[in-house]
Amino acid sequence: MSWIDWAALALFFICWLGYGPILSFISKKGGSLNDDMTHVRAVWMQSMAHREIRLVDSQLMGHSINSASFFASTNLLLIAAVGGILFGGESALKGFAAVGAENVPIRILEAKLALVIVCLARGFLDFIWALRQMNYTLALIGAAPELHSATDRKAFSAAAGQLLNPALSAFSQGVRGYYFALAAAAWLFGPLWLALGVASSFGLLIYRQEASPAARAIRNARRLLEH
Repeated sequence: MSWIDWAALALFFICWLGYGPILSFISKKGGSLNDDMTHVRAVWMQSMAHREIRLVDSQLMGHSINSASFFASTNLLLIAAVGGILFGGESALKGFAAVGAENVPIRILEAKLALVIVCLARGFLDFIWALRQMNYTLALIGAAPELHSATDRKAFSAAAGQLLNPALSAFSQGVRGYYFALAAAAWLFGPLWLALGVASSFGLLIYRQEASPAARAIRNARRLLEH
């Protein structure tokens, strides 16, 4: 590989693996969509602990579980599709390269496809872990006792929030994997395409966290909930 490939690959790993710390640094002053949603979900669990009938909460969790299941299934199909090319032998790789990928040695082409699979596989594992934690949260909602003490309700809702927030954070990480898998796929057409794909994906993710209409709406809702 050329030095441009290595530079683009380094940029990819910096943005992919360092997204969380970079986002935390950027959003120190104004916050981010993820931070605001952490607070919103904590308030949700507080409201759940005060409700006598928690059917609505369990239905909302069911919708989240269905979404995570859909994305996990889609990830598995994509992994199978890319893996079929990667492990389909030299003829499959040459046929794929002839369709649109640049003229590169087979070993380099394998490395590029492997990077796509790694992104998808990490996202798949995130979705699976999100599903498990969501099911644990659903069990907590179902097991929530009739708490008459304000202190007990606060403690129980805090415990439920500490489980729900990591679950949906893992879900977000899984969705993020699609962005970087697309960026990794751009490497098939050259290192400059990889760099452009990484910059575009990273910039789009930061915009949606900081300045999108959804981020502004959630930030305003958080302020209302805090008051």
